[in-house]
Amino acid sequence: MVVMSKRVKTFEVIFSDPSKTFYCSGDKVAGKILVEVAEVTRVSAMKVLGVGCAKVEYAKGKQKCREENEYLRYEEVVQLDDQPADHDGSVILRPGNKYEYMFGFELPQQGQIVSSYKGKFGYVQYYVKAFMERPAQPALECMKHFEVEEPLDVNTPDLLSPTGGMKEKKVTCMFIPDGQVSLNAKIDRKGFCEGEDICICAKFENTCSRIVVPKAAIISKHTYQANGRTKVFRQKLSSVRGNHIISGMCDAWQGKTIRVPKIKPSMLGCNIIRVEYALMIYMHIPGSEKLILELPLVIGTAGLGSRTNSMSSTDGSVSNASASWVSLRMPSAPPSYCDVTRDCRLDQPLTPLLNDYDGDDSPIFMHASAFQFPNLPAYSEVDEEFSGNAHMLQVC
Repeated sequence: MVVMSKRVKTFEVIFSDPSKTFYCSGDKVAGKILVEVAEVTRVSAMKVLGVGCAKVEYAKGKQKCREENEYLRYEEVVQLDDQPADHDGSVILRPGNKYEYMFGFELPQQGQIVSSYKGKFGYVQYYVKAFMERPAQPALECMKHFEVEEPLDVNTPDLLSPTGGMKEKKVTCMFIPDGQVSLNAKIDRKGFCEGEDICICAKFENTCSRIVVPKAAIISKHTYQANGRTKVFRQKLSSVRGNHIISGMCDAWQGKTIRVPKIKPSMLGCNIIRVEYALMIYMHIPGSEKLILELPLVIGTAGLGSRTNSMSSTDGSVSNASASWVSLRMPSAPPSYCDVTRDCRLDQPLTPLLNDYDGDDSPIFMHASAFQFPNLPAYSEVDEEFSGNAHMLQVC
């Protein structure tokens, strides 16, 4: 934000490293205040203010709920190095010149600052604001925001430990017992980064008369606190589903995966805004409330732990191994049509499925989705002679 006048042509905040996308705790925020004037202007003082604050604001009926926390407060009066000042500290700026006021300050240490955030009912923002004070005239001001991202390491023993749980529910129909459903699930760890796959091992049992569908989803939970009140905003980010389970049957997931989407890391250090994530494993029961098991997740900043690097190195070694096999030019077996159709059946079962309703009052009816087998896979064989000349043989 820049407030200009006819006398001032340019008045803006410029950071020393414009390509830097975010800062961490302990980093130095440095830059300059660039000023150009259209006519002779006397500046009595140039002040720089660095601010970082969290703010929550929402309405609860007729009551306005508002709360603020401050994480950064920096103030400084900056001077021009090569410009002589009068006895009162003021300087005269003349047209045709560019004047640069340098500033710099350090962010608080880890644990005393939180990441930038913008949500439905609150935000955490950081900015640098400059004030140009002039005699007998209102002060001019300009402001520029910068992002802060606190590192969150998910390679701690607590976040690397597995977690799981079990839930069961008795189902009734018109107050008459109708059996029960149960689920037992676990994951190998609680800490993940963006783009990683969560492997789910779960068992689902259905002894009621209805057809149930097991599902899993990554959800976010944003908690806002103001004036002693709490407001929670939940959102589903990504989801997967399994095959339907008829009465008297069970199903098991052995390493079913769901990928962590592009999301902000967990924010656990702010007193008035909290961002948490969970893996929700549940069973959709027509005509009844869902059976839900929530496993807590902590989303960390990418590139901190050795797991991401080891994954990339593993991928690289696999690709190198594949390249070495290709260099041998050994003929490979043609793809199996059975494998192709089996994969398709896993993605889209041949048997009818219940409509994908997540509401509590979803109707009980079947919906048969259309299914078509794919065409036979095309392939070719390479017949290599000792001389190294390869002849392509078309297979019909």
